[in-house]
Amino acid sequence: MAGIVSSRGCHMIRGSQIRDIMDSKLNVLFDCDGVIWNGETVVAGAPEVVTLLKQQGKRVFFITNNCTRPRGSYVTKFIRLGFTDVAEEDIFSSAYCSAAYLRDVVKVEGKVYVIGCQGVVKELREAGVTIVEEETDAPTGTIYDYPLDPDVKAVLVGYDETFDFIKLAKASCYLQNNDCLFVATDPDPWHPLRGGRITPGSGSLTAAVETASSRKATVIGKPSRFMFECIASQFNLEPSQSLMVGDRLETDILFGANCGLDTMLTLTGVSTLEEAQCYKDSDDPERKDFVPDYVVETIADFIDAYGEEEAG
Repeated sequence: MAGIVSSRGCHMIRGSQIRDIMDSKLNVLFDCDGVIWNGETVVAGAPEVVTLLKQQGKRVFFITNNCTRPRGSYVTKFIRLGFTDVAEEDIFSSAYCSAAYLRDVVKVEGKVYVIGCQGVVKELREAGVTIVEEETDAPTGTIYDYPLDPDVKAVLVGYDETFDFIKLAKASCYLQNNDCLFVATDPDPWHPLRGGRITPGSGSLTAAVETASSRKATVIGKPSRFMFECIASQFNLEPSQSLMVGDRLETDILFGANCGLDTMLTLTGVSTLEEAQCYKDSDDPERKDFVPDYVVETIADFIDAYGEEEAG
């Protein structure tokens, strides 16, 4: 049996090496977009990999900075793409974790002003967090034409396709009160779309609010440790027994490093092996945390690894 290769080496692995690594892990944390699927297209073999790992006694979790869907909607997507054994409690999105943070950690008392989509709003409501209800027929004009709710105790910024100047102004006004909490779902600057286009991410909107308010947000999503702490508090995860699999070096791999997890980059998403090698060769010590321990072409390689072991 091949030995487990050394960590933080950006090692391209396959076959029995994958099997050896998985034999030492109990928990596997997968990012979703770029790892499990790309948009509405499943990564070939991903459903089979999830089933295989669960059959091997592994606990499988899905952690995503995408805050556009509530967890129930993610379950529907998993089913639509051919997954048969993914439950709602397996899924930890930045929207769900932001709601948990506001409810359980800071125990916000009062209302939350939300810049975000329905995924964020639904998770907050299901967590029992009170939000500012926006008027559907809001007036037009300057910030003077919009009332501010005196009960707002926190501002939460997430992905919002209807982000505008007035939302920015409102958030900035609330944040003039230093006792008002400032939270962001995730730091993602952009997301890839079809045809080479991109859409600005939550991190872009958060940066605008940070600039306008002269405040810094507490970020919940990867690479923040809180998402792992959220899972660990419910399932008693040990970092040494956990593997983070992702496609973005600056979020997924850094998240794993921040949480003390072994990390694996899959090349079906955003980051490339060349970028990982550049971070490895960099003289900047902070960039070393962007370097994955292991690299695979695709998570479908897990199937070959277990198949090879059985054949042997």
